Amino acid sequence: MLGDMEEDHVFGFATRSIHAGQPPDPETGARAMPIYATTSFVFEDAQHAADLFALQNFGNIYTRIGNPTTAAFEERMASLEGGLGAVATAAGQSAQLIALLTLARAGDAMVASRSLYGGTFTQFDVTLRRMGIDVTFVDFDDLDAVATAITPATKLLYGETIGNPLGDVLDITAVAGLAHERGIPLVVDNTFATPYL
Repeated sequence: MLGDMEEDHVFGFATRSIHAGQPPDPETGARAMPIYATTSFVFEDAQHAADLFALQNFGNIYTRIGNPTTAAFEERMASLEGGLGAVATAAGQSAQLIALLTLARAGDAMVASRSLYGGTFTQFDVTLRRMGIDVTFVDFDDLDAVATAITPATKLLYGETIGNPLGDVLDITAVAGLAHERGIPLVVDNTFATPYL
């Protein structure tokens, strides 16, 4: 991830926040990656294009799918969060929807904290319900209430590290423990905190 840096060296957070996902340019030696402001990329030939579109080869097709600037950002975020990978989206609600639709579909349910950003609450209460996903809102400080809200259809628990706008702090350890006991994931929106915190 850190390009030409030693593979076996463990770099600190500050170093990774500057360099992860961004090796020096092999042609120019530029330390900082340029912003690739292109919508499309050139294909070697028709077969190369066909292989890329069929996901048989790794490469860039269109910026809306991915581009080197976005890939560097994704690699950096994965490094800072200690993850295997990351997906960048244009907005937080897009990221939420991608994560949730990976875990739940029509007929499924989820339990969410009552302490959520207004746009998130509306997305869950209106949009997800239209898609057939039932959402139960519960005070996550009351673990018994959370446990009671979980049904066989529940596919995940959802909370914010720091609730918006109340500023209340999610007890991630306790809620994750309950989620793991029930065999479901806990999805956490970390907007107000950073990977550093």
